[in-house]
Amino acid sequence: MSFKSINDILGVLEQQARWQEQPLQKVLTCWAEVVGAVAATHTQPLVIQRDVLRVATSGAAWAQNLTFKRQTILLKLNQNLSVPLADIRFSTAGWQRLENKPQPQITGSPQEHPSYLGNVNSTNLNPPNTAANTQAAFGYWAEKMQVRSQGLPLCPQCQSPTPLGELQRWQVCAICAAKKF
Repeated sequence: MSFKSINDILGVLEQQARWQEQPLQKVLTCWAEVVGAVAATHTQPLVIQRDVLRVATSGAAWAQNLTFKRQTILLKLNQNLSVPLADIRFSTAGWQRLENKPQPQITGSPQEHPSYLGNVNSTNLNPPNTAANTQAAFGYWAEKMQVRSQGLPLCPQCQSPTPLGELQRWQVCAICAAKKF
């Protein structure tokens, strides 16, 4: 049994790591330039296996559109690689947002939401003991909803009271808007 120095072992491991990661690392560095900034946000190159690059997409439409552009993308990528790729496969499999990618920040306050009703805690309704009587609890809830909905415009389709923001956004209440989709 022969012993090798740690430097020899590390040198071999370093060369193997370079051999395995180099093409993918080059693809990752030039990916946004090759496919464009918008497409780069909806795609993630995952792995190169048998000279085939596998790319995860955020949706099937992205996979299909990029498949149509596959030859153009392949030509541009191969200009940057020492070992050319044979093909590219796009799929939604493996798609996940990486933690280091910036996530869109949710901005705005609850008051900006279309269903915001304003300050509706001005009623003097006292909640009943719900453990004692569920019918009384439902009555309390129904009365509270009726007080809240007074003065709200009606949905043109179902005639239910609707917050003004929902009517401005969808021209109907949220339930009727959801039925359209």
